[in-house]
Amino acid sequence: MNELQPKYVRDSCAEQIQIVLNGHINGYGRLFGGQLVEWIDIVAAVVARRHCQREVTTVTIDNLQFKHPVHANSTMILRGKITYVGHTSMEIKVDSYVERLTGETKLVNTAYLVMVALDENHKPVEVPRLLLETDEERAEWEAGRRRQELRKQRKIEQF
Repeated sequence: MNELQPKYVRDSCAEQIQIVLNGHINGYGRLFGGQLVEWIDIVAAVVARRHCQREVTTVTIDNLQFKHPVHANSTMILRGKITYVGHTSMEIKVDSYVERLTGETKLVNTAYLVMVALDENHKPVEVPRLLLETDEERAEWEAGRRRQELRKQRKIEQF
């Protein structure tokens, strides 16, 4: 098997911009939580695919906190980055912000997702190691390692 080349966090970062339309709004005039989850899952998948250069599947979404409501015609910014890798899995952090017309941004949501790389037969496959450059990246790695241990303790079935 060829040695996988390690990658930097910066190599796989992704950003998505959305304008919240009427079809994204619930009966209370706020963004559907499920719509935001869909956008988060897409951003996480792009980050994971960039890191492993493979198809991926979502295994868990385990830290999803809604901090502020988002209303119609708001601009949403979703930023994803890889925080931790295992043998076949990758943890992705996606921060979601609402951007006002003034340019002010406010954190709306932080989510951590675990994605698994898949081979041509839809079986888990090894992912590249992660090269850490900053203190923030090292802190995220250590926190990701602890979250992975907690996931194992909770016995979440992984692919």
